[in-house]
Amino acid sequence: MALDPKKHAMPVQDPQVRAHNFNEVALGYTHEMALAEAQRCLNCKNRPCVQGCPVNISIPEFIACLKKDDIEGAYQVINKTSSLPAVCGRVCPQESQCESKCTLGIKFEPVGIGRLERFVADWHNANSTAAPQKAASNGHKVAIVGSGPSGLTCAGDLAKAGFEVTVYEALHVAGGVLVYGIPEFRLPKSIVAKEVDTLKQLGVEFVTNAVIGKTLTIDELFEDGNEAVFVGSGAGLPNFMGIPGESLKGVYSANEFLTRSNLMKAFRDKCDTPIMKGGKVVVVGGGNVAMDAARTALRLGAEKVYIVYRRSMQELPARKEEVEHAEEEGIDFQLLRNPVEILGFQNPENPRDERNGFVTGMKVVKMELGEPDAKGRRRPVAVEGSEYVLDCDTVVIAIGTSPNPLIKSTTAGLEVNAHGGIIVNEEGLTSRENVYAGGDAVTGAATVISAMGAGKTAAKAIIDHFAK
Repeated sequence: MALDPKKHAMPVQDPQVRAHNFNEVALGYTHEMALAEAQRCLNCKNRPCVQGCPVNISIPEFIACLKKDDIEGAYQVINKTSSLPAVCGRVCPQESQCESKCTLGIKFEPVGIGRLERFVADWHNANSTAAPQKAASNGHKVAIVGSGPSGLTCAGDLAKAGFEVTVYEALHVAGGVLVYGIPEFRLPKSIVAKEVDTLKQLGVEFVTNAVIGKTLTIDELFEDGNEAVFVGSGAGLPNFMGIPGESLKGVYSANEFLTRSNLMKAFRDKCDTPIMKGGKVVVVGGGNVAMDAARTALRLGAEKVYIVYRRSMQELPARKEEVEHAEEEGIDFQLLRNPVEILGFQNPENPRDERNGFVTGMKVVKMELGEPDAKGRRRPVAVEGSEYVLDCDTVVIAIGTSPNPLIKSTTAGLEVNAHGGIIVNEEGLTSRENVYAGGDAVTGAATVISAMGAGKTAAKAIIDHFAK
């Protein structure tokens, strides 16, 4: 049988339909499509795709099972190293990780590894009735701070090794950024809940509404009998631009905007959570979070949504797939543009005018790319006299986040870098004895899979430490 040079396309909702609902955009492979895509794998001996995976999933092995139509066997291979396969199959940037290393990709399109992982995980969740086997206790107790991807991964690996694990989550639902940050149309919350339930079956306990640094401190977690603590508290502190008008009504950080919609269900007609709907929306930024905010605004009823980004499409950091989906849905990309001021309504003759203080537009300046910066990207430079105004009613700032300083400020001896990230060694160990950290709390905002990799690294270090 001749090798298909292209990966099988992912079935998706029609752009004109999906732009008005919160249902998942990507519909997933059919059984036949998954088996056909699996046949494209060359089963390389040097396994370069595994080297490109931050959690080292045995990719050729799981695909080999799939080739034989042993879907449950494929799932069990993935499950050995990943606690969140249904999540990773949806939101991981495979194109820059495992698939970028695929040997087939040298001449043709790489194998659709992420799409196959999603198919396998979804099949298992829909068809398997067997509960995961809880490991025998090894007598050691560990606390996990934060239930995002790094915390869930660390918890899963420790539970499989027999540790008694308790995860502390500040919000009322477990999942961290997976539930508050990523929209339903990219990652259904039922998928996250299923992954969390699997961890509960392994013996992991979840304590919600627990703000570590307020409800409990790191020191108190040790006093409660924990022998180690892993901090995976994420990067929930939003960055702003420092331009005039950021305090106007109708200006959101992307964190707030997405949390109101994703976690607090503001997109539902009968929900009491307030959020700006309709009108014209400007989203500032070019990453995946900016794409999520723009596409969410569209689904909330915006008549026009702009993405303002100061570099060109070539430098846009968001996943190619997310950019393509946004373009298909009608998002207007204002590239090589930089905000200089957010404009607001003010009626000096009537201080009680209800329109006072609300956003009316954004003043932007055109940019051109100059010399490369420290990261090798060409630095954007303002074009003199090129300012103009974008009419808008809502502005969402999606230019990144920083680690919350709460844990540092309540934990003596915990060293952080200039950006507020917790300093760790190659094993994830912090400056405090038996306190580990990973994910966005260390690196600042990054990918789900890199956070998972950090959780695995710390879990292994903890397991090795108590095995001595």
